[in-house]
Amino acid sequence: MVKNITAAKLADKIDADEQFTLIDTRPEDSFEAWHVQNAENVPYDPEEGLNEEQLNEVNALVQGRPVVAICGKGLTSTPFAFELDEHGYDDAEVVTGGMEEWSKLYEVVPIESTNDDLVVQQIQRRAKGCLGYVVGSKQAEEAVVVDATRQTDQFKVAAQDAGLSIARVFDTHVHADHISGSPALANEVGVPYHLGEVASDRGVEYEYDPLSDGETVAVGDIEIEALHTPGHTSEMMNYLIDGDLLLTGDTLFVDSVGRTELQFGADDASRGAQLLYDSLHETLLELPDDIKVLPGHLTVTSDGRYENGSPGEPLTARLGDLREELDLLGLDKESFVERLTENAPEKPPNYETVIDVNTGKETIDDESEATELELGPNNCAA
Repeated sequence: MVKNITAAKLADKIDADEQFTLIDTRPEDSFEAWHVQNAENVPYDPEEGLNEEQLNEVNALVQGRPVVAICGKGLTSTPFAFELDEHGYDDAEVVTGGMEEWSKLYEVVPIESTNDDLVVQQIQRRAKGCLGYVVGSKQAEEAVVVDATRQTDQFKVAAQDAGLSIARVFDTHVHADHISGSPALANEVGVPYHLGEVASDRGVEYEYDPLSDGETVAVGDIEIEALHTPGHTSEMMNYLIDGDLLLTGDTLFVDSVGRTELQFGADDASRGAQLLYDSLHETLLELPDDIKVLPGHLTVTSDGRYENGSPGEPLTARLGDLREELDLLGLDKESFVERLTENAPEKPPNYETVIDVNTGKETIDDESEATELELGPNNCAA
């Protein structure tokens, strides 16, 4: 009998280290571009069905373990599972909604602070590695949201569960790897939406309240200072929370720094790298060593592996530790620029269209089209 399971249930199985075989029935190129960790690829066409060679391949992969099937939306994995059922696999399960639903899976992770009034929640988008934040004051019962993804309900619920109402919404920058939900969230709850003031140079068509370098916004007694840190993008803002926590967007990660050619292009990537070097050394690394860095991404590879951190665990780093351990931060300016411009990784899928959506130049109303634009790892680190 074929059963359906949710993407969240699949995550639970993986996290509990259950023994099962995950078979992805998408075409090989789609599978290689992005898949769940430890999945095996058996491309399946419902019109052709399983041939003897494929069935033998499945038997060799499964080795008596339960089978879970997944595809893009459930359109091929479901008939695949039913055909397995006809061949004696009576424990086959199908992930409802497939990789589309996997891409929308989130964990809400509390971040510790020395201030009892401060609430910080790291909202982890598991498959993409996107990190957003709810930052608030218990006494004021208000919060700001930083770098919301388009599944805005995740941020509303996180704030509500913490007893906070959303008072403002921020983006650190114009994102290139995923569609921002921040303008929509601000509109939905009727609060201001903020970007760095230099965003005007990128032709952002959304209405936003500009923030200048050094400007401070308060949530109750919690102060949020905007720090202009150009490099990954020209308008990039980092947000210093209560002098203790630093939301670094795509400026500084726990294992790398932001790449610079997505906005500036290959011909001008060196200028972006020079700006980033100055932002790191003249702004961020001037802060105290005990500052806790909270980045905008963790690294999830195309085969679903976490290269830093674990799902559902806080992803943070002490600034002083990054200063000592991250080799990019120890380079001189010339070497830093050379490293970033000569070793650029593969670009995020559809990044130019994603940027157009996030500046308001293009609108995506279809859910499937939006999901397709975002499929794949984020690839925003150098």
